[in-house]
Amino acid sequence: MSNVAVVTPERIAETAKTGGGSSKEAATHMRARAIAKAGSLSDALADGTLEKSAVLSLSEALVLGLLKQGVRTFFAIFGHGSTDIANVLAIYDAEGVTRTINCRNEVEMAHAATALRWTYGETPAVITSIGPGALQAMAGSLAAASNGVGVYHIYGDETTYGEGYNMQQVPKPAQGVFGRMTADMGESYTLHTPQALREALRRGANRVFHPYKAGPFYLMLPINTQPVQTEVNLASLPERPVLPLVAPTDARAYDEACDLIDGHARVMIKAGGGTRGHDAAIRRLAEATGAVVVVSPGSTGVLADNDPKNMHVGGSKGSISGNHAMRNADLVIVIGSRAVCQADCSGTGYKSARHVININGDIADATHYNHTTALIGDISVIANALSERLEGRTSANAAAKQNWLKACAAKKKEWADYKAERYAAAPIKDAVWQQPALAQPAAIKVVADFAKRINAPKYFDAGNVQANGFQIVEDDRTGDTFTESGASYMGFATSALLAAAGASSPRYGIAFTGDGSFMMNPQILIDAVEHGVHGMVVIFDNRRMAAITSLQLAQYGKEFRTNDAVAVDYVQLASAVTGVKAIHGGWTAGELKAALEQAHAHQGLSVLHVPVYAGEDPLGELGAWGEWNVGNWCENVQDQWLQQDL
Repeated sequence: MSNVAVVTPERIAETAKTGGGSSKEAATHMRARAIAKAGSLSDALADGTLEKSAVLSLSEALVLGLLKQGVRTFFAIFGHGSTDIANVLAIYDAEGVTRTINCRNEVEMAHAATALRWTYGETPAVITSIGPGALQAMAGSLAAASNGVGVYHIYGDETTYGEGYNMQQVPKPAQGVFGRMTADMGESYTLHTPQALREALRRGANRVFHPYKAGPFYLMLPINTQPVQTEVNLASLPERPVLPLVAPTDARAYDEACDLIDGHARVMIKAGGGTRGHDAAIRRLAEATGAVVVVSPGSTGVLADNDPKNMHVGGSKGSISGNHAMRNADLVIVIGSRAVCQADCSGTGYKSARHVININGDIADATHYNHTTALIGDISVIANALSERLEGRTSANAAAKQNWLKACAAKKKEWADYKAERYAAAPIKDAVWQQPALAQPAAIKVVADFAKRINAPKYFDAGNVQANGFQIVEDDRTGDTFTESGASYMGFATSALLAAAGASSPRYGIAFTGDGSFMMNPQILIDAVEHGVHGMVVIFDNRRMAAITSLQLAQYGKEFRTNDAVAVDYVQLASAVTGVKAIHGGWTAGELKAALEQAHAHQGLSVLHVPVYAGEDPLGELGAWGEWNVGNWCENVQDQWLQQDL
């Protein structure tokens, strides 16, 4: 320990005298240097370079608390409600401890933070000022909340003295309005009292790092409490929780599930978004049960695309094969799914099922259906425990199970043939473009194949691009497609590319977006250049909100106000930003393939503008194969739901 420089009050004072700035900033610099040298806050405390007791501002204490939980990346738009924490981060950035990424739009940075955790497993924080910025970030956090992604959100908040209205607070004589709003979105804590930081971070850690129900945690940081000096025991700041994997210990639950699996011939696994990362366990269980697997938009790749048991996506949009399996299965094993309307056809998808086995960590989700055997806990642990028992059994229904697999395989081939016809379709004459253009399925397939070849993660924006996209992608593992179908937030995909700026080992990413979604949030054009992002935006332009046009036509036979007559030159628009390479994607598959190669060669952000066909030609869409409780379908769907025992 003799060669270790300990941060003491005397050293802080000496640094201030020799040009280190004010004593407070000098202390902050020295703490940051100690952490940088040791590698982490915990290591700096352990080797004695930092004393555990420190007097520091709430802003710095919060940064240190987040560092202790592994949060080093901050997506920020600073305002008058966050200048103090900005000053702290300026010091920690300068010392190489944190990375602060300044952004152009709060919704964009909320999406980027979500994508960083979702894609790379690295946990960031979002920082905004008080008022509109916080509201925008909170709106963007719906994507994290809907997809179970843990992220910290830190918002400037109204002062605590009650001296009068703060600019940009909610103009209402009520206390803690932002805290109440964010609590409704997820979980929230207002740091009205700096000494409560320990409890705030403990609650935050349990939310952000929850093993199966993670989500955003909102910290309200009043403007006047940020600079308040308070004594903090750095060793007491909560660490990231390390939790054991849990599963039922009652053997009867597993035996009941295995008996059900043996006793049913037409077994189907519904792999929800929670199965991401559990690929090996799901594949083993599919073999052990003799079941087919129907995926959700968020779980493509949990089985390899060409696996005979992979029936592809099923639900309201669904597929020929996936929805066939859902309609005809007599036993459904639901895994990691929260039964959102698109996943189970608004509760009507399992028309022949007599029983459900539900594997989920959340009791409410696991008991959503009637006639359920609920297995609560970790997906891989439970799935492997079931597989181990089943692998030692001989099923009395072996022949019937084989017949089920053959029938499903025929539907898988039917779906493959249906898609292949659309992929091979020649460009179709389009009324807007006044010439033949690629149909969207054919265009998306070309780009998805390219992404797979170069090992690029695919981000899909809401709308028709997303709806066709999860029917098209051919993933062989989870983690290659991120389709934000939970909130279906337009603008997510392009914003998600910014996650690479905060990643320790970034991947080249491709955002699949429509013209409508792109214009919802085009700030990536500037922020990607500013922060050195290497990736691609592909704009599939049909000059309309095509998903809703299709819905209107299917329900009411006519389109209403889902398109416009304004021509936009997206190549010229994107080219106006220095550093962006914008390319026309062409009118044929061959031209699009050449444009993709050219765009990928650019060392920065590239934008491809791909005009696509919009119309009622059946080769222009991949169809919808399930029920959905919307519009004039509601009466019929709800009647089906009332008749269903599950």
